Amino acid sequence: MRIGIIAIQHESNTFVQTATTWADFEHDALVCGDKVRQLFEGALHEVGGFFAGLKQAQAEAVPIFAARAVPGGAVAKETFDRLLATMFDQLEAAGRLDGLLVAPHGAGVCESVRDMDGYWLEQVRQKIGRSIPMICTLDAHANVSQRMIDACDATVVYRTNPHVDQFERGVEAADLMVRTVRGTIRPTQAVCLVPVAINIERQHTESEPCRSLIGSADEMLKLDRVLSNSVVLGFPYADVEEMGASFIVVTDDDPKLAAELADQLGRELVTRREEFVAHLIGIDEAIETAKELEGPVCLLDMGDNVGGGSSADGTLILHALQKQPGVKSCACLFDPEAARLTIAAGVGASIPQFSMGGKLDERLGPPLVADVEVIGVYDGTFTEEEVRHGGKTEYNMGPSAVVQTDFGATVLLNSFRTPPFSLKQLTSCGIDPKEFQILIAKGVQAPLAAYSPVCPHSIRVNTAGPTSADMEQLTYRHRCKPLFPFERDTVNE
Repeated sequence: MRIGIIAIQHESNTFVQTATTWADFEHDALVCGDKVRQLFEGALHEVGGFFAGLKQAQAEAVPIFAARAVPGGAVAKETFDRLLATMFDQLEAAGRLDGLLVAPHGAGVCESVRDMDGYWLEQVRQKIGRSIPMICTLDAHANVSQRMIDACDATVVYRTNPHVDQFERGVEAADLMVRTVRGTIRPTQAVCLVPVAINIERQHTESEPCRSLIGSADEMLKLDRVLSNSVVLGFPYADVEEMGASFIVVTDDDPKLAAELADQLGRELVTRREEFVAHLIGIDEAIETAKELEGPVCLLDMGDNVGGGSSADGTLILHALQKQPGVKSCACLFDPEAARLTIAAGVGASIPQFSMGGKLDERLGPPLVADVEVIGVYDGTFTEEEVRHGGKTEYNMGPSAVVQTDFGATVLLNSFRTPPFSLKQLTSCGIDPKEFQILIAKGVQAPLAAYSPVCPHSIRVNTAGPTSADMEQLTYRHRCKPLFPFERDTVNE
């Protein structure tokens, strides 16, 4: 049994103006053939789960192509064309296959194709024909299209946010594939596309309202003929027709049951839709609350959510803290120029009125200017061995420097945009998180897996930016209508 493996993953924020390029994929993951195995086998990623599940079943994994880039703007047309050409060349060279495991993200957007993942899945299906099963994994932040569902025999989506079950979902997909090829099951699937956009502030799967919604899906797994099901939270920062929540059910040769059960889950969300509207807390209120709580307190900077495609150089919370000197705080900023200058100055150097961050998106605040002392210089590489959001183990922040400001903030300056998915982002640079009252993490739910072990409290902060939790501040041109919460009174149960 020879099972091919392909992954093209990008979470595309269409409110970010800078396109994602070939170089962005090269920086993260862009590998062919056996290099896919070298990068992902043993990783806590769904592709790692593919390898593990196939090995357990004594099936041969045939690594073909894998590409991944840090979330950002829509993928440039020439980059997507080149990705597809490379993928198809590698697929042709792979030889005979009995099945294909595929791992798109589900919220990919290209400058020329808005349903990027649906497009490439459809193209692969046309290439391999209908006789070869194709089973797909998706991120829980996918905006699912009917085209994605039609291209695949089964679809498996992460059940957690933060995403700490990616490996398990990869194993699940591999198990479904092996049983399909052996003829013991015949997967049939259906999707319910719901006209509800779940606010990202409400998308923590261990808390209500998501917890009980996923509980309903878990109960459904006990039914005969149900092989898998998925609650898809949606990605509100991709302005596409499919933006919103959805539900997928995979049955054993019972498409009618799959459709009925997917619709049942969809009706539950529509009925409970008001529970999924954001609870928004402003910067000043968040800081005042954090000062009174047992620290460290994690302030989640929702408007500068790196894992949602933002630039990672937002300064709004730091500016507010600058007005209250003495509060011990720590933040990371993507600022290659500032990193270069501080590294050149050297450890121990004092730099008056130094400018940091605030250079890439005016919505995220102006540069932070403060007197600083350089207290550390690092190469920016680290390894995360624990299960964390994203399933990534090897990180490279580029040449990095730590500076101490005159108002009590410690700032880690990175040369590469790095999401806060690991505390080793701090500890690898000599920063002890427990020494601070406030830790600023540029995310919403994803940082919790890393930060919760040291932070007794977390506060999601309503900051401006391309990932603002106040979705009504964003201008959508392509979303479907009606869509809750935008057309509140026209989405019916």
